[in-house]
Amino acid sequence: MTTLVTPPPSNRTQLLAALASVGQVDLAIIGGGASGLGVALDAALRGLSVVLLESHDFAKGTSSRATKLVHGGVRYLAQGNIALVREALHERTTLLHNAPHLARPLPFVMPSYKCWETPFYGVGLKMYDALAGKAGLGSTQFLSASQAGQCLPGVKTQGLKGGVKYWDGQFDDARLAVTLARTAASQGALLLNYCPVTGLVHQDGKVAGVECEDAETGTPYTVLAKCVVNATGVWVDQIRQKDGAAIGRDTQAMVSPSQGVHLVVDKEFLPGDHALLVPKTQDGRVLFAVPWLGKVILGTTDTPRQDLSREPDAFAEEVAFILGEAGKYLDRAPQRSDVRSIWVGLRPLVRPPENEGGATKKISREHIVLVSPSGLVTVTGGKWTTYRAMAEDVLEKCVQNGLLPRLPPSETSDFLLLGAQENGQARTSMATVPGLDAYGSEAKCVLTLPGNETLLAPGLSVAMLRFAARYEYARTVEDFLARRSRILFLDARLAASLAPAVAALMQEETGVDPQLDAFLRLTKQYLRLPS
Repeated sequence: MTTLVTPPPSNRTQLLAALASVGQVDLAIIGGGASGLGVALDAALRGLSVVLLESHDFAKGTSSRATKLVHGGVRYLAQGNIALVREALHERTTLLHNAPHLARPLPFVMPSYKCWETPFYGVGLKMYDALAGKAGLGSTQFLSASQAGQCLPGVKTQGLKGGVKYWDGQFDDARLAVTLARTAASQGALLLNYCPVTGLVHQDGKVAGVECEDAETGTPYTVLAKCVVNATGVWVDQIRQKDGAAIGRDTQAMVSPSQGVHLVVDKEFLPGDHALLVPKTQDGRVLFAVPWLGKVILGTTDTPRQDLSREPDAFAEEVAFILGEAGKYLDRAPQRSDVRSIWVGLRPLVRPPENEGGATKKISREHIVLVSPSGLVTVTGGKWTTYRAMAEDVLEKCVQNGLLPRLPPSETSDFLLLGAQENGQARTSMATVPGLDAYGSEAKCVLTLPGNETLLAPGLSVAMLRFAARYEYARTVEDFLARRSRILFLDARLAASLAPAVAALMQEETGVDPQLDAFLRLTKQYLRLPS
């Protein structure tokens, strides 16, 4: 197996030089979201040489736009998908163990306004506890009306009959993505963002590598690989079509995208530390109100969408649905003017062959791994919670199809990600410095950088920006304000006001154009509510 010498993320010139000099690698991965990054880490830990290429930034697409929940899937339980729930509950525990600085337990309350709701949903959630077994985060509790009101300050108390409290998990999706990238790099993988794959290399009808280019300079590169994994989420069919065209085969679409919209409002709408879950709204959907990083996320929707924009817009009816349903359960009904940020994610739902484009609520949430006649391996579907299990499945499929040699067992189930080491001590020692919890044990490194005492915003220092540019692959204003920190997702106006200062610092750190104007246009989109 080829051994790579991986340069540090801070030096893109060295990263590109390593890409130019690499011979044939064991595994080339297209896509730097949850699926691709999970495969990269698993493969590197098993001793494979790995190159991962991302066209934009890590987690730029769907993988930064989740509802921030690490969960078994209460609604999947209601659908009778016990296997998916059991796997997700197991993976929930694994993630909370391997990244305790990025994921934590979160209590939920289902408020009851009808007498039958508490026992009905409570029995189902007791089953959820049973499926979790020893991996449970806390026991389901039946609440009185007063107890439910205490757990959910800000909820409507008129007509409140009681509620059910249960536990799930919460995480920071974009920061988990960059942490996976850095952890994979620490194990020898070569990862580059802003390096889109422009084509596939075929030899004798078999995929043998990828062609790519540096988005910043336009310089082309070719990477030969024994195995190529297509992990591009809702965009997997574009790569599959390139593969099919090269070998003269028609390729049917396997993804049916579904859009999920999230609105962010101030903490005062739900000031406690419990999340609110409505399991069945008037039209049968699920409504969340989730406290996150000092704000509250309201969502989400499940709307079919065929265009694959990198920054999809919400539909007017989706915004109306979320605000209207939230107003039924919150004492103070949020208005359009209360929305601090709006963002949309596209779910890569797997399209069964017999599906003719019906409701995406009924399409599988499970992942699928397919191997084309050329040997191109495609993974799509699934969700963040099960990213690690998905990676195991991908590598198993590669071995079964003779694309990779027999491999040692996966080590990811108990492998601590960067920042998790000594996390307990780090969290305690850094508790007086707001914003550093997410760095875990690496907070000590942030504190050594220039600008530690200079705040861009509460909990956001110049030192954090320098850490992002030097160690976390950040290249642009958006990388920092949207994904290394989450300001754009929390308060788009604040993000716009910080952008000029961030741009100057990013250019100082990287020496390249930090794309300020593009980011300012993006902040307007995150503030624009369709009418």
